[in-house]
Amino acid sequence: MANDSFKALAHPLRREIVERLSGGLATVGEVTRDFGVSKPTISRHVKLLEEAGVVSRLIEGRTHRLVLQPEALREASDWIERQRERWERLFDIVDEYLEEQKSEGE
Repeated sequence: MANDSFKALAHPLRREIVERLSGGLATVGEVTRDFGVSKPTISRHVKLLEEAGVVSRLIEGRTHRLVLQPEALREASDWIERQRERWERLFDIVDEYLEEQKSEGE
């Protein structure tokens, strides 16, 4: 599932949609205003975000509103956090080793 979120956020236009939706519910037109791309292109990007579960669509008559589903990003966020913690531990080990080498050389 984390891979779906990473794929969904891989394109800058989709990241901008997610960023705009962080402010709350918005129509497709509101959230994609001034992108300078065609409606079919917008539709493809929104569809990919929906398929990944990052956004969902609320339909009220002819009005389509998008809402961010932050829980869909939680798995990706958790994976990133685990990687960060792992790398920090590895850097600490390297730092300790270098300090030991420095002390032995004095």
